[in-house]
Amino acid sequence: MTDAPPESQPADRHKRAIRVNALTKRFGALTAVDNVSFEISRGNIFGLLGPNGSGKSTIIRMLCGILKPTAGSAEVDDVDVTRDPEEVKGRIGYMSQHFGLYRDLTAFENLTFYGRVYGLSGQKLVERRRQVIELVGMHQQLSKLAEHLSGGWKQRLALACALLHEPRIVFLDEPTAGIDPVARRLLWDLIFDLSGRGFTFLVTTHYMDEAERCNEVGYIYQSRLIALGDPADLKALPEVTPPQTRWLEVDSDHPTVALGVLRKLPGVHSATIYGQLVHLLVEETVDEGAIVRALDAAGLAPSRTIEVRPSLEDVFVTLTQRQAG
Repeated sequence: MTDAPPESQPADRHKRAIRVNALTKRFGALTAVDNVSFEISRGNIFGLLGPNGSGKSTIIRMLCGILKPTAGSAEVDDVDVTRDPEEVKGRIGYMSQHFGLYRDLTAFENLTFYGRVYGLSGQKLVERRRQVIELVGMHQQLSKLAEHLSGGWKQRLALACALLHEPRIVFLDEPTAGIDPVARRLLWDLIFDLSGRGFTFLVTTHYMDEAERCNEVGYIYQSRLIALGDPADLKALPEVTPPQTRWLEVDSDHPTVALGVLRKLPGVHSATIYGQLVHLLVEETVDEGAIVRALDAAGLAPSRTIEVRPSLEDVFVTLTQRQAG
C-alpha cells in the first residue's frame, strides 16, 4: 500500500478535497438540507454534527453521488457530484454506522468479496488485501466469521473494505456508534494515522470528544448549517459567550443538587452538568464567592469554582437554543 493516495501528499493539504455550495435537497414539501456550504481541505478530518434528522446523512448521500441535489452544487475530489456521480463513487470510501458486511463470511472472505466488487482481481487484489490487513492490524482476526467479531473489529474490517480501492476521500457515518471506549480510541488512532498519510475524512458523530478531535466542525440543525469552524474558533463565538458574560465550572460532590441551586442564582444564564462538574454561563458581575455562599446555604460542601472556556457541547447547546428561540 502506498503511504498516501497519489494526490493527497502533505504538500497538497492546502488544496480542496470537498466543496459544497448552497447545497439543498427537498423531498416534496420537506426540505432535508437547506442551503449548506462548506469546504474540506485534503488530509483534514471534518466533523459533521447535529441531531438525528437534521440532514447529515442526506448530505453524505449527495456527496457520494447517491442522491441528486435539488439545488446548489458540490465537488468531491474535483468531480461534480451532479454531472458525474459514477466517477465520484470510484474515488471515495464509505463506512456506515450499521455494520454492512456479510456476517456469514470470514473477515478474509469479506475483504476478497469487496475487492472484487471494486473491480480488483489477480495480483492486484492479493496485494491490496494484504495492504489493508496490515493497515488495520487484522492479521489475527482473518479466519473469524464477521458476526463473531467484536464491535471494534467489525468497524476496522468495514474500514479496511472501504479502503480497498485506494479512495482519496472517506466518509464515516457514526463510525464508533455502539463500540466500547477502548475500541473507539483505537479506531480514532487509526483515523489520525490515515489523515497523516493524506487521506481526507468526513465524519458524522454524536460524541463531543470526537468532535474535539476534528480539524474543523460543522453543526447542522433543522437542515441548516448554523456553525462552521475549528473547535477553538467555535468556542470563541460571541453568540456562545455574549459580552459581559463568562463561563464558570463548579466542582461539586452533589452536582444535581448544585444544579438546582445555581440555576436560581441571579445572573446565571444557563447551567449544565458534566459528570461531577456544573458549567455555568453567568454575568461578569457574578463572582465565585456568591456561588460558594449559595451552595453553602443549601447545605452543600464548599466547591471549587474556576473560569473556563465553553466546551463544544456548550457551543452546540447554546446555538441550538438560539435557533429554537
